[in-house]
Amino acid sequence: MYAWQVTFGSQVCGDLAAGGAREWLVPDGCGGYAMGTVSGLRTRRYHGLLVVSGVQPGVRHVGLAALDPVIEVDGARIRLGVHEWASGSVSPAGHEYLESFRMVGGLPRWRWRVGGVVLERELAMDHGRPALAVVHRLLAGGSGGRVRLGLEILATWRDAHGERYASGPPPRVTPTADGVVVEDAYRVAGPGFTPAGEWYHGVHLREERERGLAATEDLWYAGRFAADLEVGEALPVLAWAGDLGSPPPPAEVVVEAAARRLASVVEAAKPADDVDAALAVAADAFVVRGPDVVAGYPWFGAWSRDTMIAYEGLFLATGRAAEGASLLRRYGSAVRDGMLPNTTDSGAAVYNSVDAPLWFVHAVGRHVAVAGDTDLADALLPALSDIVRAYTGGTRYGIRVDPASGLVVAGASGHALTWMDAVVDGEPVTPRAGAAVDINALWVNALGTVADLAADPSLGNRQVEAVASFRRAFATGHSGLSDVVGDDSLRPNQLLAYSLPCGPMHCLEPAATLDSLLTPLGLRTLAPGAPGYTGRHGGGPASRDRAYHQGTVWPWLIGPYVDARKAAGLPVDGVLDGLVAHLSEYGIGSISETADGDPPHRATGCPFQAWSVAEVLRARRLGG
Repeated sequence: MYAWQVTFGSQVCGDLAAGGAREWLVPDGCGGYAMGTVSGLRTRRYHGLLVVSGVQPGVRHVGLAALDPVIEVDGARIRLGVHEWASGSVSPAGHEYLESFRMVGGLPRWRWRVGGVVLERELAMDHGRPALAVVHRLLAGGSGGRVRLGLEILATWRDAHGERYASGPPPRVTPTADGVVVEDAYRVAGPGFTPAGEWYHGVHLREERERGLAATEDLWYAGRFAADLEVGEALPVLAWAGDLGSPPPPAEVVVEAAARRLASVVEAAKPADDVDAALAVAADAFVVRGPDVVAGYPWFGAWSRDTMIAYEGLFLATGRAAEGASLLRRYGSAVRDGMLPNTTDSGAAVYNSVDAPLWFVHAVGRHVAVAGDTDLADALLPALSDIVRAYTGGTRYGIRVDPASGLVVAGASGHALTWMDAVVDGEPVTPRAGAAVDINALWVNALGTVADLAADPSLGNRQVEAVASFRRAFATGHSGLSDVVGDDSLRPNQLLAYSLPCGPMHCLEPAATLDSLLTPLGLRTLAPGAPGYTGRHGGGPASRDRAYHQGTVWPWLIGPYVDARKAAGLPVDGVLDGLVAHLSEYGIGSISETADGDPPHRATGCPFQAWSVAEVLRARRLGG
């Protein structure tokens, strides 16, 4: 059985610049999670041990923010938690006692050493419900052989995108026999509970400062658990939301069950090596109840474009075709006017993506090709045919096939309809209205896919005509293919023409100039030196959005790059090496959303991104 693990020692754990920049994630299978850093420092507003999703996976609340260990040994009281404060100080300095952090099979494990005393923490979620188990175990007791351990509850209850301060009312805390209920929303339970009640003022969140957002919050000290431990003994704590009268199994049982479950996820994926195993576990994080797909942690919910791009890697490459079929059927039932809802994060379906429906067609085609599921093809053909009809005759946002050119055109004032969808002050940063290369590559692929699934020669003839229209319009020779008719900017979007199995340039050699977009973490969205190129993806929200598709690197694009080169018989040796190394650099065991366009390509955006993981996993299976 393959199993990937990573270990950081005291030099990383004890350095907040290093350990505080590496994040771990344990999802609950519902859209919620536990998340933090290797050093234990909370650096984001989104960090917490119990972050609970609502009906929509992108609507989350932070509950249990921290559970700070305090040991009493040889008359000394040593606090092992760590917080950064608005004053600039860091205290307590518990990270300096960290001997190691390990991510083993998808679960995190910390070990503190204070002289001869060694304390270990494990945690896991009770998969399928918003429930956390934390186990602290004494591995060595020093000269006394016995240690008193306390665990201090730092609580809040707030929207994950916001803050809570002492200027408002404190959280409503109701004591129970074994802990507390906070805001009637979640419960924390463990042995030896003593209630408390005071604000911890001015907790600083350094990543939010870097993102140009509010960077402080206040936390409520709700009480502590305590036990006298001998070597081998543990202090278990549970925290859960939902039915507060129905606790999870004992904490040790939850941790053991989580390890077994993740081992089964790896086994089902049939990995070729430890890296494949790591990517299978990483992919599992994004598959949630529904089934549905969380686009990225910690701030994204479900986005249909991301889901369909990631589909093959998340479901077909990991032995989850049955779940995938259920997801595709559900999305098929949501097609309206030939379009898929781009997201429902706000609670209402938003139909504003020109490419999501075409990626849906591709996902269905790949599912049938890989799984041989003709029943699914028959069930979804009406939805696929509706997409083809709607795009042919015209649908929302000016999406239609232009009779004169034979190309799909789209555009509406103030909207960015392709995956390059950043909008600042009501205006798209990359206005790609008209006939875009990726949209038309997807359209040609959709015609070919539906023609094959429906055994419809007339659609096959339409695809041949669409290929000819595509080549006349986009094959300019300047940098391979135009990005939009009338715009010859060198962008990675043209890769889809070469990479898609029914694409208009499939098996032809992509332009060599595309290699100037290649970096160790994926492809840039604009070539260095091009007008508007922005090599750093940072600063406040507007600054980040302006850079989002103007040179910023996107790891998911490595998938089309590998596809295109392999289809043309070109080598791909080593192109994934930087992304494999990245598994231990940012989001531990996962792949980031984005990175700087300029070297050394600092990772940015969500540390855990679905399509990044899915496309790297899929590309490795292709031999990248």
